[in-house]
Amino acid sequence: MATLDDSVLHHELDRVLIDQDTIRERVKQLGRQLAADYGDRHPVFVGVLTGAFIFMADLVRATPIPLDIEFMAVSSYGSATHTSGVVRILKDLEQPIEGRDVVIVEDIIDSGLTLQYLLDVLKRRNPRSVSVVALFNKVKAERGNLPVDYVGFDIPDEFVVGYGLDAGRRFRNLPYVAVYSKR
Repeated sequence: MATLDDSVLHHELDRVLIDQDTIRERVKQLGRQLAADYGDRHPVFVGVLTGAFIFMADLVRATPIPLDIEFMAVSSYGSATHTSGVVRILKDLEQPIEGRDVVIVEDIIDSGLTLQYLLDVLKRRNPRSVSVVALFNKVKAERGNLPVDYVGFDIPDEFVVGYGLDAGRRFRNLPYVAVYSKR
């Protein structure tokens, strides 16, 4: 298990929230569940860049069915630790999704603003179905009910980094998730 003493970078981190082994096992479980649910349907997994790239890579390897991979870059944060409230598409899909089963792969559901925007955009493209898998879901009462079909972990409403999640483009390469508290 990783500790906060692993690197000089960690002076900005409070504690490890979810260790590497726990993440690895949960991603395998999600992959098996997706394979069981989509079996013979050949879905397209749409990874939301940049935060979901590590989760997406591990998830598709853990999902033993035929699938296609696409990426979108959608931002509501910039370099801040709080959402700006404005969502922008920075990179769009390269292939059409009309008639396809789409699995949106998100790193974290926070305010829900980015996911809601992405759902609206993709549903207008007439896919057969759209589901959402998020590795982390921040528990927030004020967010309302977003359709998240698969959740790796419910986490407290704290700013977290690691396993693809960043603070100002840093910490994405940590193999675990830690609470960020720049001191």
